[in-house]
Amino acid sequence: MPFVRLSLRRGKSRDYLRAVSDAVHQALVDAFRIPPADRFQAIHQHDPEELVFDRDYMGGPRSDDFLLVCVTGGKPRDAETKQAFYRRLAGLLAESPGLRPEDLMVIVQTTDIADWSFSNGIAAPLAEAKP
Repeated sequence: MPFVRLSLRRGKSRDYLRAVSDAVHQALVDAFRIPPADRFQAIHQHDPEELVFDRDYMGGPRSDDFLLVCVTGGKPRDAETKQAFYRRLAGLLAESPGLRPEDLMVIVQTTDIADWSFSNGIAAPLAEAKP
């Protein structure tokens, strides 16, 4: 169950935000093989001075449509799986809402299962052990 943070400039329509959210989730389902119902995302919209990025660092040129996707997951994925996710995500976002691949930056982080509490203030491994 990955948790995703999406950061972009303020001002996009609800349809645009939904398309981004849907594309990210579909790419995770396709590449990381997560269950379709496991969808946890937070969309952060920033004023221009609150989202600072190098327009040319390792890619670009980036526009004001820059999108940062941060995925935190408990299960490690190999480099090939991550690359498949990056490619699938860039393709889906290009289709809808029309995001240029140069405007996409992705960070995937892995944590230990004990770093998660899904509810009731109980660490994930202990929650799984409860009847």
